[in-house]
Amino acid sequence: VQLQASGGGLVQTGGSLRLSCAASGPPFSSYAIGWFRQAPGKEREFVARISWNAKITFYADSVKGRFTISRDNAKNTVYLQMNTLKPEDTAVYYCAADSGRVVRTTSASYDYWGQGTLVTVSS
Repeated sequence: VQLQASGGGLVQTGGSLRLSCAASGPPFSSYAIGWFRQAPGKEREFVARISWNAKITFYADSVKGRFTISRDNAKNTVYLQMNTLKPEDTAVYYCAADSGRVVRTTSASYDYWGQGTLVTVSS
């Protein structure tokens, strides 16, 4: 599976962005997709995950209630709607694919990665 993240940009505090993760290759619908982010000088951290059939979503506490992950398997795309953005959300955001069925939040559990898209939230 090849993944490409897009949709990043510069936004003010309280604003919104929608990230997209477009996939190509083997059946996209058989993979769970996760979003991770990495801020300058920090380790990569889990943000959100959606199961292969979109029935199960899981969020980091830091984004719960503000971010929404969704997917459109017909378009081979996963979305991350980010609302009420804060300066601490500034990071490079990556999408990744996991063939497993159990909810996993560690980056080592994911098989394929996109190249990342930069989100900058100004105060």
